[in-house]
Amino acid sequence: MSSTRETEMSMLAFVAGAALGAGIALLLTPKSGKEVRDKIGDVTGDAMQKLKESAREARFRMGRRTTTDAFSYDGGDSFV
Repeated sequence: MSSTRETEMSMLAFVAGAALGAGIALLLTPKSGKEVRDKIGDVTGDAMQKLKESAREARFRMGRRTTTDAFSYDGGDSFV
């Protein structure tokens, strides 16, 4: 279980580092302020959309595994 948690944290750290590096690279480019702001807005919008999709998928995947209905016994049919 801790291996999964460590993997998740590693992925989160990688994504955060990539986003930070991309932001710094955008800020250090020799472009006008308006061009940089427009570019940051585009990149931020794309990143937010991908983050929302990833969160939705993670909730879906975790939801399937943790539903108690799948494991409950209703006292139905006898074992043959």
